[in-house]
Amino acid sequence: CLSMVFEEKVDAAVNARCVAIAASLERCPRPGIRDVVPTYNAVTVHFDPIQVDREDLATELDVLAAMDVPDAAHERAPVVIPVSYGGEFGQDLEAVAEFGGCSEEDVVGVHAGTVYRVYMLGFLPGFAYMGPVDPRIAMPRLDTPRLRVAAGSVGIAGAQTGIYPFDTPGGWRIIGLTRETVFDPARGNPFLLKAGDRVKFVAV
Repeated sequence: CLSMVFEEKVDAAVNARCVAIAASLERCPRPGIRDVVPTYNAVTVHFDPIQVDREDLATELDVLAAMDVPDAAHERAPVVIPVSYGGEFGQDLEAVAEFGGCSEEDVVGVHAGTVYRVYMLGFLPGFAYMGPVDPRIAMPRLDTPRLRVAAGSVGIAGAQTGIYPFDTPGGWRIIGLTRETVFDPARGNPFLLKAGDRVKFVAV
């Protein structure tokens, strides 16, 4: 694989460039390119070295990186995710409220009052790393992960928020649950979210 790293920081403009470069490569598929993965601040291209010359690919990435690319995310409406906050669905909501020095209702209002950017997918198929979370409720993850977090759980880990696609161990602070299926291999497009999307949580 070949990775191009832009800047060592989490920044919407840097991420937009990564997403746009990945989209450019995907729009013109070529033999030997197996996968293109945009991340917070880099683009990784997995390729067959027998079919693709590494130096040619690096040159192509340099050309794409030098181009002025708009952030297409603002052209699309946010993906709306309904969430049941607190209670049995959000066992860490009280702790996040204590961390923020506010009420649980305030936490819900702040979390649902932000439109988040999907920076990348990782950890599990369909797990979207979204941000930025308001610093008031950006509680760090648990010191010891839970052995089981339910599919659909909405969590916070510092400046990030995300949705667990499966029942799995995890250490994010769980504040709610959605019934949306973020990953379904039986769908034509198994991923509900992709890098560059915008997401709006709505309390139900």
